[in-house]
Amino acid sequence: MAVPHFSILVSEQAKKYGTRNALFFKDKTTGEWRPVSWNMFEQNVLQTARALFSIGVMPTKKVGIYSQNMVECVYADFANYALRAVSVPMFATASWTQVRYIVNDAAIETIFVGEQEQYDNVIKALPEMPVLKHIIVFDNAVVLQKDEMSIYFDRFLLQGNESADIKIEEIRRQASAADLAIIMYTSGTTGEPKGVMLNHAPFLETLLLHDAALPTVGEADRSLSFLPLSHIFERAWCYYCLYRGAQIYVNQRPQEIQTAIKEVRPTLMCSVPRFWEKVITGIREQVDSYSPLMKGIVVWAIEIGKMYNLNYLRVEKKPPLWLKLHYKFVDRVIFSKVKKTLGIENATIFPVAGAALDNEICTFLRSLGIPIVVGYGLTETTATVSFFPQTNYKIGTAGKVLQGLQVRIGDNNEIQVKGKTITQGYYNKPEATAAAFIDGWFRTGDAGALDNDGNLTVTERIKDLFKTTNGKYIAPQQIEMKLGTSKYVDQVAVIGDQRNYVTAIIVPVAGELLALAKQLNIPTGNIYELLTHPAIVQFYQTLIDDLQSEMASYEKIKKFRLINPGFTMEAGEITSTLKLRRAVILQHYRKLIEEMYNT
Repeated sequence: MAVPHFSILVSEQAKKYGTRNALFFKDKTTGEWRPVSWNMFEQNVLQTARALFSIGVMPTKKVGIYSQNMVECVYADFANYALRAVSVPMFATASWTQVRYIVNDAAIETIFVGEQEQYDNVIKALPEMPVLKHIIVFDNAVVLQKDEMSIYFDRFLLQGNESADIKIEEIRRQASAADLAIIMYTSGTTGEPKGVMLNHAPFLETLLLHDAALPTVGEADRSLSFLPLSHIFERAWCYYCLYRGAQIYVNQRPQEIQTAIKEVRPTLMCSVPRFWEKVITGIREQVDSYSPLMKGIVVWAIEIGKMYNLNYLRVEKKPPLWLKLHYKFVDRVIFSKVKKTLGIENATIFPVAGAALDNEICTFLRSLGIPIVVGYGLTETTATVSFFPQTNYKIGTAGKVLQGLQVRIGDNNEIQVKGKTITQGYYNKPEATAAAFIDGWFRTGDAGALDNDGNLTVTERIKDLFKTTNGKYIAPQQIEMKLGTSKYVDQVAVIGDQRNYVTAIIVPVAGELLALAKQLNIPTGNIYELLTHPAIVQFYQTLIDDLQSEMASYEKIKKFRLINPGFTMEAGEITSTLKLRRAVILQHYRKLIEEMYNT
């Protein structure tokens, strides 16, 4: 199905699928997943559009959506498109100051909010947001302030009148792929956030490009949506699932993903590396409890899986009969049980992006037959730039560039992209827009390389690269990713710019730290005392040395400090997508850092 504009996607799919289920959400009372048919989906979108029209939302108006993942977010999104209005998604974890900035920058008159925290933040910022006129609240449990601006979503829908349908249809007929669809604000690791403008055209082009790359995605699939819809990765993926007729289970609370995945048993799910790092930690802990004999069997099984899936199937070679039989055995006895326990036995495609995935983790998962698909993209590129093909993918890379896009490596090894999925620029920021392009190529700000087979490797954010006083360049994210694979490490910030050696601030996993203290017979349950206890410090030193054993000497961490609590969004130390704001961390921990270089 060719879609000329998102204003008609839901209505066209409703004609095709009718009573077939399109969305699922969890009932707060019963805890059961409740379905929404395509027909009901269309009616909800239309009623939301009617209500928005009644308060003056029209083409080019900006409408904010500040909420956890909820089906109401999807209704609001497509209702905006029906009116040719512009969706402005915000992370549910955004602070009131971030909301204030976005509302004022985008001149948002109407905002949808999810729960009490989001509502309270909007109310707190309200005196400094003179443009805002309407606050529409999804959750009826939210305690509203006594003001005329706030209204519950279900009551708001009653304002819509069928008499608006003729006008809405007229607006739809004037729709163009050049219409602005969303302004998605970047998390802003440096400076203030920038509003990435994406027309309908880049999204529609993304759908078409993925048709060729993902031919198996379709009506039989179930996708579990748990990454924030305010992130381009999840949003673009959900649009693609709707376009292909796949069902979407909207998971509202990320912390409940382990339960949700076992209930839904998805065939599709996009995620970030941290999710799989935690999965691997759980598997390793289970294996550690086995007897030496059983551990040996598991190691043998994984080696069989690696040979079968990576050495043969990956490169389109026919496995020998003995390997087929061995793999069939280990898959039935071990791998299938692991996948069923995790809730991923039906997996067909599990895209992973947002940060680098450790090569060992990727190899391990692929060896088990878990269809991890590593990719790379940005908000400015409407998500996907590259990802693993079905075969001949290369672990350690971000896959092959999506057919229809061009990638080149510029100065400082910068990855630069050209194609129809690229943003038109940043809202209200002409200078930033001009700086983001060179000769018509979008400058990603990421360093990387292309090999002779067209595989793209992403090494580091160029702004994050630093140079020691010895003249050696350090890629901190690579070190942080390696340390982050340990179950004992929650967060880590690597330091060393214009210093003579590398240091790190490490946030231990509190539960593991307490368990370690017990294991080492340290007579205290005080976490703050444990952070400086010699036995704990030595344990982490050994851990760091082991994890960095294959790195160059100048990359190795010479000194570190353990801290608790860790880096937080409230303190401005991490973004809504959990990326480090290095400048803020350097400022907040200046004294601690200086101690590591002066002692």
